[in-house]
Amino acid sequence: MFTLIKRQGKARRGRFSTKHGVVETPVFMNVATQAAIKGGLGAFDLRDVGCQVALSNTYHLMLRPGGDIIKKLGGLHRFMSWDGPILTDSGGFQVFSLDSLRKVTDEGVHFQSHIDGRRIFMGPEESMEVQSCIGSDIAMAFDECVANPAEYNYAKDACRRTENWLIRSNKALERFNSEPGAVNPDQMLFGINQGGTYADLRKENMKRIRELNLPGYAIGGLAVGEEASVMYEMISVVEEEMPQDRPRYLMGVGTPGNIIEAVGMGVDFFDCVLPARNARHGHLFTKNGVINIKNAKYESSGEPVDEDCPCFTCKNYSRAYLRHLFKAEEVLALRLAVIHNLSFYNRLMGNIRAAIDNDEFDAFRSKWGEVLDRRI
Repeated sequence: MFTLIKRQGKARRGRFSTKHGVVETPVFMNVATQAAIKGGLGAFDLRDVGCQVALSNTYHLMLRPGGDIIKKLGGLHRFMSWDGPILTDSGGFQVFSLDSLRKVTDEGVHFQSHIDGRRIFMGPEESMEVQSCIGSDIAMAFDECVANPAEYNYAKDACRRTENWLIRSNKALERFNSEPGAVNPDQMLFGINQGGTYADLRKENMKRIRELNLPGYAIGGLAVGEEASVMYEMISVVEEEMPQDRPRYLMGVGTPGNIIEAVGMGVDFFDCVLPARNARHGHLFTKNGVINIKNAKYESSGEPVDEDCPCFTCKNYSRAYLRHLFKAEEVLALRLAVIHNLSFYNRLMGNIRAAIDNDEFDAFRSKWGEVLDRRI
């Protein structure tokens, strides 16, 4: 499923095969939480912006329209008209972010829906059942994500639960894949490393979960309150224990600079709501740094957002027009801005892959690692 094509230092160039297509890595997965990109983008837009993998969320799709409805309609690929690979988050992060609305036990989590307040239970088996109905190519194991900083003993208990839940997730998905009528009997499970910001917990957790010999492994519970330097330290600790022949996924990260740095540390998969969310607030990525298109200095600018960008927005519209749309509160502003930022991220990953292919990643990292995060 995963072929490691080339290395430059710890940076890896790979290829991951799924039922719905081959993924060239390193890759940034575009976040379609509820089967759509916030800002008015659909599956056909994902193809245009260069998306390889769409990421959707089990928690949100479970609440509406419901896993049973998605299965009845042929699975998420058919439901959202996307024929490429899909990864589904287990719903764990969203459940644990509910805080006062949930109660954690070794069996799973009791929580209240943020939509209508109804009481719901989700454990590994429930998460896998919904993901099986969705039929994604990659299903994430149900885990307990703790906020940073977390008290040591709580983080340790969360690791234990995460390990047990991973074993249960694996057994459950094997069962669902073998059932007649499974939407995607080739669905793969990725395990998730946890441990807060404690190196010993991270290291031991990774050692234990790699014994399951899963198709891939993720690093979870980072970029949730800690400094970037601490995040990088944890990545380094975990990477040493991760299998070399399986893809590594850093969940929920991050800025272009974060991604470039993490690629240099051996990470293959990324996702983050940041490019689409920032776009909806007028913060747009360019080769010179991040601009706020709402600023007055762009009022009469006839230039595109980024003159080197081939995206639909930059080919057809000026900074002045985009600023006007934001000031007039036109919905089109959100759509054009999100198209640009997602195109920027997907082109960034293509440039990273080319740099590794050509043994130029170190130079690429030095040139762009800080520039792209700079606010103009």
